[in-house]
Amino acid sequence: MGKEKIGWKELEIGCVVTEPGSAASYKTGEWRSERPVRDNTKCIKCGICYIYCPDACIREDEEGYFEADLYYCKGCGVCAHECPRGVITMVEEEEEAKEEKEK
Repeated sequence: MGKEKIGWKELEIGCVVTEPGSAASYKTGEWRSERPVRDNTKCIKCGICYIYCPDACIREDEEGYFEADLYYCKGCGVCAHECPRGVITMVEEEEEAKEEKEK
């Protein structure tokens, strides 16, 4: 016979964070088309990228450099736009994946 159609009232609620602090469990970076790539030779560790990131996905590493957590980065490019030294460039996801494979 087949599947019965369900109405909109039976659908599960999606894209809703129902508990405080649970947003960290939702990895949102998978749909990004570009990713930030940093050139540490120019970086002065000022933290401007950290301050302006609208997703709060940039963290300071052990050496004092700021790195985007790509599980949460949406590829908006605000960090690259605000960087005073031009350290961060936005690279297409597929292009970055090719470079990783070639290494």
